[in-house]
Amino acid sequence: MVMKVVKALDEEKVEQEKASENKTGYVRLKRFHFIMLLFVVVFLSAGITTFALAFGKDKVVSVGPDRSEFKKFYDAYDTLNNGYYKKVDQQKLINGAINGMVTSLDDPYSDYMSSDEAKNFKSTISSSFEGIGAEIQEKDGHILIVSPIKGSPAEKAGLKPNDMILAVDGKSLQGMSSTQAVTLIRGKKGTKVELTIQRAGSDTPVKTSIIRDTIPIETVYGEMVGDGIAKVQITSFSSNTSKELVTTLNDLQKKGMKGLVLDLRQNPGGLLDQAITISSMFVPKGKVIVKEQDRDGKIKEVYSQNSGSPDLPLVVLIDSGSASASEITAAALKESAGVPLVGEKSFGKGTVQTTADFSDGSDLKYTIAKWLTPDGNWIHKKGIKPDVEVSLPDYASLPIINPDKPLSLSSSSADVISAQKMLKALGYDPGREDGFFDEKTKEAVMAFEKAQNLPEDGVLKGDSTLKLMEQIRDKIKTNDTQLQKAVEVLKTRMK
Repeated sequence: MVMKVVKALDEEKVEQEKASENKTGYVRLKRFHFIMLLFVVVFLSAGITTFALAFGKDKVVSVGPDRSEFKKFYDAYDTLNNGYYKKVDQQKLINGAINGMVTSLDDPYSDYMSSDEAKNFKSTISSSFEGIGAEIQEKDGHILIVSPIKGSPAEKAGLKPNDMILAVDGKSLQGMSSTQAVTLIRGKKGTKVELTIQRAGSDTPVKTSIIRDTIPIETVYGEMVGDGIAKVQITSFSSNTSKELVTTLNDLQKKGMKGLVLDLRQNPGGLLDQAITISSMFVPKGKVIVKEQDRDGKIKEVYSQNSGSPDLPLVVLIDSGSASASEITAAALKESAGVPLVGEKSFGKGTVQTTADFSDGSDLKYTIAKWLTPDGNWIHKKGIKPDVEVSLPDYASLPIINPDKPLSLSSSSADVISAQKMLKALGYDPGREDGFFDEKTKEAVMAFEKAQNLPEDGVLKGDSTLKLMEQIRDKIKTNDTQLQKAVEVLKTRMK
């Protein structure tokens, strides 16, 4: 976009110069003389270039005296372009050089994106897209899940924040950027992708197949949870999130909302302006929402414009999947409005990115500033610690089970351990949790299958495995210890 504006200004300047020349008469050549002069110039230029290519030792690409720092780059480019044993793709060389520059920054949030990758990146912010629905990031050469999107195939498959994606359809992601990984993971609705996942605390990778789907653009979900308390979950900060929130809050107010739990758990962030607008709904006018610090240390403060009610009793839920814009919102509400935070320490992303668009559709995403909390804290790689720390039950962090791998009598594996713990959490006692599938475990599986109207063969595979993980997700929702504590804290503020 920046380049297009510059190009348009240059073209306008040229037109103005032409008009000036015609008007003053300073540049006037007869048509025949002009054509002959042009022919001579082209002929001489072609001859000089041909001679240089055939006999000269100088490089084809010249470096202007004001950009001498690029001489080494041009030398390397010409060396490969002219001397490599196979013909090279010149555009690929240039893209590789840009990638190399960005990689040297050692910043997982700065990235060069091809036109396809740029298109995918923009679609996650402004519209629906097709894929598995998970925010990912590159860290230390690995691809990690920041957070699955609510209701997405990734969430339904049991993916969790900090799960490491080792491979996609058997292709290793080691050393890839997040945008390169996204290109492999995304695909058309209805198609299958196999991810190799390793969960923190588990030594055994697990393969899981996920059917891609359309990821909805809705980012705000509200409901009344009793006693005049509403819960609103924001899943990401997209272009229409603030408008969705206003609509949702107005609807909940009609239903008798007297207090609010704002759920920012597993929210990977998004647009900074949306975080500022949403924070302004609850932070008193004139108070600081966020501070931006540039490369020179200069700090710009962004203040609340307050278009809502800061008097509504409020509690905010965060966890390890709350990142970026959701952390900006949580910090603003905590430090500028005295709103308590409940849950677990947040992810810890304290930088701001922007993009530069190139004419071929590719993009350069790069970090332009740090963001600081209203009190001047930089939470990067540290996260925000909640006022009230509460964890979910142990079964909420169990590794996923590969539904394509049957678990049956005499099996012994990490998957069996997960299955036994899930069965026990659901009330089907397997007798043991050491990973050995014995007769008692088989009986527990058969009891579960009977309750779910599944074939009672005592083997966990396919539908029975998926149903088991689905039941665990439902139990986590009904036994949401973090939400329960948030409601408890909120009631004390509503008195």
